[in-house]
Amino acid sequence: MPDQTIAVRQPDETVIVKQRSMFRQILARLVRNRSAMIGFCLLMIIVVLCLLAPVIAPQGFNAQNISAKFQPPSLKYPCGTDNLGRDIFVRILYGGRISLLIGVVSTLFSAAIGIVIGLFAGYRGGSTDNVAMRIIDIVMSIPAILLAITIAAALGTGVNSAIIAIGIASIPIFARLTRAPIIQVKNEEYIEAARAISASQFRIMFRHLLPNILSPLIVQITINVALSIMLAAGLSFLGMGVQPPNPEWGAIITSAKVYIIDHSYMVTMPGIAMALTVISLNLFGDGLRDCLDPRLKI
Repeated sequence: MPDQTIAVRQPDETVIVKQRSMFRQILARLVRNRSAMIGFCLLMIIVVLCLLAPVIAPQGFNAQNISAKFQPPSLKYPCGTDNLGRDIFVRILYGGRISLLIGVVSTLFSAAIGIVIGLFAGYRGGSTDNVAMRIIDIVMSIPAILLAITIAAALGTGVNSAIIAIGIASIPIFARLTRAPIIQVKNEEYIEAARAISASQFRIMFRHLLPNILSPLIVQITINVALSIMLAAGLSFLGMGVQPPNPEWGAIITSAKVYIIDHSYMVTMPGIAMALTVISLNLFGDGLRDCLDPRLKI
């Protein structure tokens, strides 16, 4: 929406008042939010480093140097080396590509399905709502990690299986989050006006209802990416997700756990990388939630 300029006439002069678009207002509040900016900058640093992994370390994540095994963190090896002499920092960078991929794709997968379910259940109501929500309640009654393990066990190990397993486990969150505000706004006057001009249900749901409930969904997407990354690491740690030698963060920790007593850095370094990513996403998500809060709009 472009900026609007309004002329306000006073008794002896005309004052020009420039109204900023909603997007620019949200962006301005986001920039002023210190925690959101810290989270965003930290997240961008992590993402850029992971994306540039082939440039930073063209030798790849599986290059071995047995003579340099179990090297503690140093200038040459910022995160040390593992039992095969592989650079842990390089493996963390490559592993971040896999972890972020699983987190983002599984979240988009769950959001797409959950939002559609919530839209139809909330708008249609009646038996459609009852059946959909009872199924969602059954799925929500199962802990997310347990449901993900069950699905991953049925589909097998690997990145694709992890994405599907984590995505299915997160669908109820988006379905519930979409349904609640739909029930509140579906009888508003602008929806009645859309029905009066014979707008289709599909158009009403996706053209009029969905844009008005996007704020909490956008925030939940950012937070859910962090949850998905942790779930992916949990699946890999339990042997149900990405398998070694692929350097997903949970898989790196799994292969290093037997050395945790004598070489604790092999576990702590990928753990710190995962913790920083999750913290940055949560900081950015919390700041985004504050910026999108209608009560704070001016």
